[in-house]
Amino acid sequence: QVQLVESEGGWVQPGDSLRLSCVASGLFFANYHMAWFRQAPGKERTFVVASINAGGEAYMNSVRSRVTISRNNANSTVFLQMDNLSPKDTGVYYCAAREGGGTYNPSDPAGYDYWGQGTHVIVSS
Repeated sequence: QVQLVESEGGWVQPGDSLRLSCVASGLFFANYHMAWFRQAPGKERTFVVASINAGGEAYMNSVRSRVTISRNNANSTVFLQMDNLSPKDTGVYYCAAREGGGTYNPSDPAGYDYWGQGTHVIVSS
């Protein structure tokens, strides 16, 4: 059984940084593309950043300068580092996994095989 478990988000102030993690189990992690999506209140789930299984990343342009994704294949963990947070970053953050192979569009949520349950991040003063 595949599980993706995100770390706890929480409340942060504007300008703060936050690091989320997602631990995967039940899959061969190194074979998977890993991504983070965000769902703001009342809005659709949107792509933030992805880590390609063979190396490299894909970013949503609007967050490229503030977001870093990294992964530790030995520990089956992917990390999301977000800096200079603003209220616009508030939402539920989801970890997603897609097995490598085929045509991969990182920003398409329909292309992912597995999802975490999400973790809430609130950016507010």
